[in-house]
Amino acid sequence: MKKVIIREKEDIENTIEQYMNTIFKIAYSYTKHKEATEDIMQNVFVNYMTSNYAFNDNEHKKAWLIRVTINECKKHFRGIKYRVEKPDEEVFDQTEKHDMYYAIMELPPKYKIVIHLYYYEELSVKEISEILKKKENTIMSLLHRARQRLRKIMEVDYEY
Repeated sequence: MKKVIIREKEDIENTIEQYMNTIFKIAYSYTKHKEATEDIMQNVFVNYMTSNYAFNDNEHKKAWLIRVTINECKKHFRGIKYRVEKPDEEVFDQTEKHDMYYAIMELPPKYKIVIHLYYYEELSVKEISEILKKKENTIMSLLHRARQRLRKIMEVDYEY
């Protein structure tokens, strides 16, 4: 028999407040569109509120939320609507708008997500492999290739 978990209002509010930026940045790195990102965020938090999943700790909860975010992003791209959406330019604060950010946004999603999780969320290769359900060696290869691509992008942008 499955244990029914009822999430308290305070837990829901704290979870939203604590992970809102993380979920937003991951979803935006996939969609590059504010409205789609907000829809995905809403779906992620509705999934959290309605799930019967018990978490061992905050790291476990964070990993679950990231996995749900990635799945919601993939669902978004299965729809037709995304093909007509154009990327937003004015979503992040000016302090976050720097050359590396734009270089990362040029990467394919499989590279963007590992870069984001490793550098911005400060997750280990092992944690990323568990979230993305890929082998640790695969994650290391993706990180290596992402870094190579970033170097090339940055070199092209700054050749004089």
